Amino acid sequence: MSPTPTQITEYDRTAPTRGETETATFALGCFWGPDARFGAMDGVVRTRVGYAGGTKPDPTYRDLGNHTEAFQIDYRPEEHPFGDLLDNAFRSHDHTRQPTKVQYQNVVFVSTAEQAEAVDAYLDSRGLTSDGIETRVEQLSAFHLAENYHQKHSLRAGQSLLNTFEQAGYDDVDLRESPAAAKLNGYAAGREISSYHDLGTSTNRTIHTG
Repeated sequence: MSPTPTQITEYDRTAPTRGETETATFALGCFWGPDARFGAMDGVVRTRVGYAGGTKPDPTYRDLGNHTEAFQIDYRPEEHPFGDLLDNAFRSHDHTRQPTKVQYQNVVFVSTAEQAEAVDAYLDSRGLTSDGIETRVEQLSAFHLAENYHQKHSLRAGQSLLNTFEQAGYDDVDLRESPAAAKLNGYAAGREISSYHDLGTSTNRTIHTG
């Protein structure tokens, strides 16, 4: 089954606002996969992909400079604390190795003192330090949005789902920031989304964890 335009707009209308969520930023290789994986999680409201960690003022996919592909998630901390997201990120890659190409490196970006403390506590609980792992842990200085065709990549590859958003009157910005699009992008990538989310999707597929 596919959602209707009404289901999409109603889902987004009742979703938590940006002011009711917190934001986490990670880089875990090509940003398409983790964008879909995290977007399918309960407690994650919005996602977007972009570039971070470098010094080039206006990076693009074709002229990235020394930036890394990254993704942001707006989440409800009462449902998924930052530590849970951090654990998911570390279970999604090998912290003892780092890709040579900066574009696809693994990075945990922190934007608040609380996030920095959570990273230290997480690593300490596992006998690790930020200096003793290959994964980069960095203060987020800026997040540069990627081009529209990178946003919700799996959803865009499924024309029937994309058509529904177009019928609902969504433009590229609406699609990027849509809570429904975050969930359906995960669904289009083969991730299971909870039946709690009334988006007209079937729940009889194999569940992908992580």
